[in-house]
Amino acid sequence: MDSEKNRAYAESLQKLIRIETVSDPDCGSSPEKFEVLRSLLWEMFPNIREACELKDFGGPLLLKWKGRDSSKEPVLFMNHHDVVPADPAGWEHSPFSGDIADGKIWGRGTLDDKGGLWAMFQAADELAAEGFTPARDIWFETNCNEETMGEGSERIAKWLHAEGVRFEAVFDEGGDIVHDPIGGADGTFAMIGVGEKSVVNLKFTAKSTGGHASTPGKNTPLVRLGKFMAYVEKHHVFDVKLSPTIAEMFRTFAPYMGAAGKVLAKPEKLRKPLEKIIPMFGATATALLSTTIAFTMSGGGEAVNVIPHEVWVIADMRCSHHQGKEASVEAIRKAAAKFDIETEVIASEPESGLADYKGSAFRLAAEAAMACVPGVDACAPYIMTGGSDSRFFDIVSDQCIRFLPFTITAEQMDSIHGVNECLNIDSLAPAVDYYKYMYRHV
Repeated sequence: MDSEKNRAYAESLQKLIRIETVSDPDCGSSPEKFEVLRSLLWEMFPNIREACELKDFGGPLLLKWKGRDSSKEPVLFMNHHDVVPADPAGWEHSPFSGDIADGKIWGRGTLDDKGGLWAMFQAADELAAEGFTPARDIWFETNCNEETMGEGSERIAKWLHAEGVRFEAVFDEGGDIVHDPIGGADGTFAMIGVGEKSVVNLKFTAKSTGGHASTPGKNTPLVRLGKFMAYVEKHHVFDVKLSPTIAEMFRTFAPYMGAAGKVLAKPEKLRKPLEKIIPMFGATATALLSTTIAFTMSGGGEAVNVIPHEVWVIADMRCSHHQGKEASVEAIRKAAAKFDIETEVIASEPESGLADYKGSAFRLAAEAAMACVPGVDACAPYIMTGGSDSRFFDIVSDQCIRFLPFTITAEQMDSIHGVNECLNIDSLAPAVDYYKYMYRHV
């Protein structure tokens, strides 16, 4: 019966995957495709549409499902309906085919984030068909430009704030259910995000008077930029700290890590040694403990035989909560100044708050995952290194939780924004059950 249900669910999700709602209009998308998808949502989920008040923000949508007791603070569930571009090269199945094969549904958006959107509405629609009314007001939000800076969700969050709406909790996309998330933790964990690192984009510029390449001086602009980037890669430019959230994450992993787990079971007592040891596990571990910076673009130079007057690199910086944006920018600016390089902030995202991993919102998500998804050993809090629209909703809630109840492999994790994005069909029914549990217990 479960296999029949999962197959039917996959065929339902397939309809959403086949609509190319790509955020980037340069990649063949159009407002009409988004309108087709939004119309399809109400064809697929008529019961929840009838049960909800709908406010259309010109693409982004906000719905309110009235509960039995409107004096209680409401809760908000979010998942976006836009996707990143997908070049068909390298895909086993066309990225917008929604093919069902090998126990999976294939296509752009299966994991990010139409799968979550579908499960959120499918669960609500089934409960609404049964005549269910939630204990408190439940709101739903779905944005059409999450992949391009999230302006729609920002607009909705500001509108809610102006209207005086405050949520007891917000539940958005984020972590998934994975096996051995750090290397050495022999268990399957629901990774529940309680916050995300803030993003700052920076431009570093090196200048000179130029000159002919036949008589180069020392420390020309390109050389200084190279020395600067090498310095940043070699040295600890940013503060390294084992935060309480990450300490709790390691404490959750400890029983599954053999002898190493004995050390991680009491991270507060060994904080300083762990702050030195954990980065040795690689880039992912380092990102858990400090601000990170990646140099992503470069330019400048006028000709092959001319020393440039000006060259530049652009970097993507993800700021830790303990150091924050302002102090992180100052730290990298100080490092750049050693090499006579100018620093310019060219974009800056809002700073995300941190939900309480001991709070009721985290506990509810953990309870639902343990109750509804087979094979979960434990639930761990973590801080997302990527971004989500929920960063805008800190102004209306102190408890923004980022989690999708899908069990995925490392390869599937890499497929997000990559090739061969796919979702296991047998993850669909548990995901619907997860959202039903949430709606019944909020």
